[in-house]
Amino acid sequence: MDSSANSLINPDARMGLAGAQPAAGQAASGQAGGAADLGGLGGIGGNFGQRLSGLAQMRGNPRAPLVFAVALLIAVIAGLFLWSRAPDYKVLYSNLSDRDGGSIIAALQQANIPYKLSESGGAILVPAEQVHEMRLRLASQGLPKSGSVGFELMDNQKFGISQFDEQINYQRALEGELERTIESISSVKSARVHLAIPKPSVFVREKEAPSAAVLVNLYPGRMLDEGQVVAITHMVASAVPQMPVRGVTILDQDGNLLTQPTNGSGLDATQLKFRQQIERNTQQRIDAILAPLFGAGNARSQVSADIDFSHSEQTSENYGPNGNPQQAAIRSQQSSSATEMSQGGASGVPGALSNQPPQPASAPIVAGNGASSVTTTPVSDRKDSTTNYELDKTVRHVDQPMGGIRRLSVAVVVNYLRVVDPKGHVTMQPVSADKLAQITQLVKDAMGFDASRGDSVNVVNSAFTTELDPNADLPWWRTPDMLALYKQIATYLGIGAVALFLYFVMVKPALRRAFPPPPEPVAALMSPDEPVLLDGIPAEERDGAVVEIEADSEKLALENAKHKYERNLEFARSIARQDPKIVATVVKNWVSDER
Repeated sequence: MDSSANSLINPDARMGLAGAQPAAGQAASGQAGGAADLGGLGGIGGNFGQRLSGLAQMRGNPRAPLVFAVALLIAVIAGLFLWSRAPDYKVLYSNLSDRDGGSIIAALQQANIPYKLSESGGAILVPAEQVHEMRLRLASQGLPKSGSVGFELMDNQKFGISQFDEQINYQRALEGELERTIESISSVKSARVHLAIPKPSVFVREKEAPSAAVLVNLYPGRMLDEGQVVAITHMVASAVPQMPVRGVTILDQDGNLLTQPTNGSGLDATQLKFRQQIERNTQQRIDAILAPLFGAGNARSQVSADIDFSHSEQTSENYGPNGNPQQAAIRSQQSSSATEMSQGGASGVPGALSNQPPQPASAPIVAGNGASSVTTTPVSDRKDSTTNYELDKTVRHVDQPMGGIRRLSVAVVVNYLRVVDPKGHVTMQPVSADKLAQITQLVKDAMGFDASRGDSVNVVNSAFTTELDPNADLPWWRTPDMLALYKQIATYLGIGAVALFLYFVMVKPALRRAFPPPPEPVAALMSPDEPVLLDGIPAEERDGAVVEIEADSEKLALENAKHKYERNLEFARSIARQDPKIVATVVKNWVSDER
């Protein structure tokens, strides 16, 4: 009640209620108003006053600044000393599992080594001078355990280990080495590799190919492109003997399949990309050769490529007949001759069948003196001859790689030529037949036309529906872009004009009514050179007398103070008529403050 009453009556109104003179009343009312306002604050004002008195006492004590300065200096020195003694922490291990992190922290606590955790909690930090020592000590304890193990697993083989255990250890070591290699890629945070290596068999029908499954955990915001996925696939397939590329499957941490399976037609994403690249390169060559002739956008082309992705091998042997036997190459030749001779006397096998004793052997004697001799006559003569000639033989082995172009089909559309007459009129005219034939030949040369494989080229001359730009002949200040800019500027100007209108018409008058400016003395508003007006007439011209500017200014100031006093008095009376209780309370507070 008291605070509301004090807020309704200003110091000038209190001056009018006191009934004093204008000058003295204003001073007295100002003091009374200040006391009334402090009284209206209640307990809060009292506490604030106590604090002010306490501060005044501290300021009055000459030793207080010295004590405060010494305490601040000691605190700064202690803080700098502690900061200089703080150790520099560096990362001991990062990206640890919860189990390994707990084991490492327990080992650090047992060794009385100070440690800290990073803000994200994914790394353990220790003093920089103890990083390498702690890594060696923890490694001797087998920490961390969740890291991938490579071929160092084979260093400590136990005596008498079974063949199955050896195979398992080899597989674990190979998986660990592959994991380390995949994790060296910048986008991969961690990797897991699972190998399925079947047991070798001597039976061909029961032989199975090994396979692999790879899970990659990528860093946030990163991904593997198609080339990196193919590289990982071939790397894993090359590391395991007899593993096909299609036997490798790669997943990411969200369960998305990164390796594209081969569909029924035998085409995968790489083959489709190769086909699109062939078509795009051919189209770029055609557009590049036609752009200088017709301008950009006046010649459009499309290319369709038929690519052979089949892989074939062929082996054949051809035997041809010999042509001229005389010119044929002789491989081998064999001839034999046999002659059977007969002689006189008994013949046959000696014995009982012939009943003739064998005659003594005698050599034929040919006497030079004409003596008689024994002669033999041939019974039969046989001669054999065999000749082998070389035969024509052709052995052909053809290995046709996939990716060959079977057929190219090209379609080209050329716009009409833009012709400008001397008067500046633009007309579109078709291309002549001779020039169209030249264009066809240029397209064939650019695409590598081959009639044997069935390539086709179709060049059509037609008028484009958007061949003319309706804004080509317009000045720059009438283009659509400039018109859009004009509209945007006009929108902003309209918004600004509306805002200024609302401010000057509605907001500013409301502020003046809510917060009226205090009246200022006329003397402070008048310049020394400005003439003083009395009743609308300059003082120098009234009744022909010259009035001093200083005297008239003082007179006007007194009149203004008198009007102000009367206005405040009337305001206080109106408040007294409206709510006498408030006025009585204010007067009571004044009386109590004066006591």
